[in-house]
Amino acid sequence: MFLLIKPAVLVLMIVALWKVFEKAGQPGWTAIIPIYNWYILLKVAGKPGWWLILMFIPIANLVIAFIACMGVAENFGKGAGFATGLFFLCFIFFPILAFGEAQYRSAVMPVTVSQPGAN
Repeated sequence: MFLLIKPAVLVLMIVALWKVFEKAGQPGWTAIIPIYNWYILLKVAGKPGWWLILMFIPIANLVIAFIACMGVAENFGKGAGFATGLFFLCFIFFPILAFGEAQYRSAVMPVTVSQPGAN
């Protein structure tokens, strides 16, 4: 039974990541490239790409993965509870994000410039 469920979950995760990446304006095919997909996920989360190096450090990788899940959830308009679900139950929450109504909001915040003398 395990030999049937594991490949099905793997295919579901690839399809879900593909759709999440496309919603975020990234190429969907990057979901099938093992390390590069984490780089793209960090971009979707609005985090710097060099954090990918931290994914190779034990314990730090868990922290970075959780922060990335927080960023992804935030950029799709979801809260901390959803981010926790993305981290612990990714095979359920990534398909919800992919096939649900959530829309990607860019992680870049607008820069405001204040005028001298203006309050």
